[in-house]
Amino acid sequence: MLKDKKVLVLIPAYNEEENILKVLQAVPLKIADVTNVEILVIDDGSQDKTAKIVKDSKLASLISHPKNKGVGFVFQTGVEEAIKRKADILVTIDADGQFDPQEIILLIEAMVTGGHDVVLGSRFVDRSFIPVNMPKIKIWGNKTVANLVTWLTGIRYFDVSCGFRAYNAEALCNLNLFGDFTYTQETIIDLSFKNLSFKEVPIHVRYFFNRKSRVASNLFKYAWNILKINFKTLRDYKPMKFFGFLGTFIFSIGLLLDAFVFLYFLQTSSFTPYKSVIFSGAFLNLLGILLVVVGFLSDMLARIRWNQEKILYYAKKNEYNK
Repeated sequence: MLKDKKVLVLIPAYNEEENILKVLQAVPLKIADVTNVEILVIDDGSQDKTAKIVKDSKLASLISHPKNKGVGFVFQTGVEEAIKRKADILVTIDADGQFDPQEIILLIEAMVTGGHDVVLGSRFVDRSFIPVNMPKIKIWGNKTVANLVTWLTGIRYFDVSCGFRAYNAEALCNLNLFGDFTYTQETIIDLSFKNLSFKEVPIHVRYFFNRKSRVASNLFKYAWNILKINFKTLRDYKPMKFFGFLGTFIFSIGLLLDAFVFLYFLQTSSFTPYKSVIFSGAFLNLLGILLVVVGFLSDMLARIRWNQEKILYYAKKNEYNK
């Protein structure tokens, strides 16, 4: 049930003077039996009148970063604030108006009725919700990243890049993030590894063809940063999978070189002119074995990490329950 739930709506904003007021005014402040709906805008070093508009509106509280630190850092600030305010549900929504704030109700209802820890607004779980004017390259890019996260977690996801989401208190206390660039994929990977429950809900999106994304303005830079975040997370949470796969791949290449030289020797009774290939194959074999060993050692250290994660979880839970 929604009764007695406190909802905090987090709106990250950077130079959004044209849209922020319309978004604030559209946020539903009365949701079924929800006791309290609060809006928090985190201004990430805007150089326009975003902060002033928020203050003058008196519709939301405001936290301002002195300089732009990235949407990932903004999200972490919002999570800390949600725990301090003892929010039952944190909803994140963009400040540019591409999402319909009225659909916040859909996310909350899906969370409460389904008993989920995280509800993801999804543009792709239902193909009829895909914006008609969204470039195919962006659809392909989102699908590729979703497939990557699906492979990393073993759970099927259709949209891992949408910032319109809802998190319950259990999810907030479990979150431990390190990326300042973005948070959308890292939160899913982090909480999936902790066995929290997810639900994707189709949401409507207004795609602005001429609007330049703050996060993905450079497609190649965005892809590189996403890969770094995802594989760092895999390295930290599933080190044997990360180093084991890498080590096995490198060892296999070395094995192919070994096999080539061995077959050549059987035919010619000589290693010339492929003696250098012998050393290359042996080096790759050794490197592959070392990486697998590193995987085993890292897997042991990961247990210490999990214990530290539990300590952090209970510390946050204790602060939340004060």
